[in-house]
Amino acid sequence: MKVLVVVDMQNDFIDQALGTKEAVAIVDDVSEKIRTFDGKVIYTRDTHHPDYLTTQEGMNLPVTHCIEGSEGWKISSALPVNASDMIFDKPTFGSKELAVYLEKLDKEEKIDEIEVIGLCTDICVISNALLIKAFLPEVRISVDPKCCAGVTPESHENALSAMKMCQINITG
Repeated sequence: MKVLVVVDMQNDFIDQALGTKEAVAIVDDVSEKIRTFDGKVIYTRDTHHPDYLTTQEGMNLPVTHCIEGSEGWKISSALPVNASDMIFDKPTFGSKELAVYLEKLDKEEKIDEIEVIGLCTDICVISNALLIKAFLPEVRISVDPKCCAGVTPESHENALSAMKMCQINITG
């Protein structure tokens, strides 16, 4: 079984509060990857509340974003989200609930590979990829750079290098 984890492809990270031209540029590739993926697709959604600016993250990144229920919180309408696809709302960079779910799924159905794509390479993609690797060290974890974007092109490349050093396969 193969699993595709689509990390935080939300409006606020694409073309709203924290959007970048690099994030906008990957939307078509991400959409195509999802459409043609032969396996289980799982989404994560960065999820904050109105008190975000009082949280530790909010004090370090004082830009209100991904407030639950807002337009910016929603996954881009350009992506094919199906009713059967799971979505993990996460209050921080990595989702421990996702990692626990994948660990359980691997015991039940044997996962051959987990591919991680989305935003931002240098924050949430790397956090989730490393968390999944910690829970499933014998499962092949890969990242497709053309389906990821970082806060900056430099931090994107740095994150890819760091993941590669941690035995996450960088494809493409």
